[in-house]
Amino acid sequence: MGTRRDRLRAATVKEISETARRILVEEGPEAVTLRAIAREMGMTAPALYRYFDSHGELLRHLVGDLFTELTGELRAALKRVPHDDMSGKFMVASRQFRSWSLAHPREYALLFGAPVRGVGEQEQVDFAEECARQFGWTFMELFLQLWKKKPFPVPPDDEIDPVLLPQLRAYRDTVLGVELPLGVIQQFLKCWIRLQGGVSLEVFGHLEFALTDAEPMFELMLAEIAPQIGLTYTRR
Repeated sequence: MGTRRDRLRAATVKEISETARRILVEEGPEAVTLRAIAREMGMTAPALYRYFDSHGELLRHLVGDLFTELTGELRAALKRVPHDDMSGKFMVASRQFRSWSLAHPREYALLFGAPVRGVGEQEQVDFAEECARQFGWTFMELFLQLWKKKPFPVPPDDEIDPVLLPQLRAYRDTVLGVELPLGVIQQFLKCWIRLQGGVSLEVFGHLEFALTDAEPMFELMLAEIAPQIGLTYTRR
């Protein structure tokens, strides 16, 4: 439980994060300043430095909180799918990612837009990056489960582009730390690039030149990806 002082500090940090998010949603990322947050909370800007050393550290904390929320929603959705239904898990995770992103466009922009500036505090970098890794592992774990249960066709190393090969190896060995063929890593990245890229285009309004409702196009993408990794596409 911690001491009373620890609980009060945790409650204040939570209020600061919630206030920062409210300003982000209502006014945009440029408005999320220590002065604006302090004004909303009835504090002085210098008082906030007892909790965050800089504006960049505060934003990194908010990034971590948002990744944690998104990861929680994905995992909650996955629990509603039978354990052995890999196709269902892939569909529900992809759709939930899109739904959260469209419902929270400014939060999405903070997570997947331009990197947050002012980063230099190692502790907060670790917090934000760890939360981001937990989010990424939600999808990577699906690939691991799928590969163990029913391996899908992947190219051997000698058929992978020689420019990609060392990058895939470095990503697998130093970032993921898993024992998987490089072809699986390549397929994972191909799927993620299509999924996250498609969602980004929709969230940022870059499909409005042609589509007023991009959901059918998103579903078409899922239908094309599914058989590439041995899954069966099912409609919503």
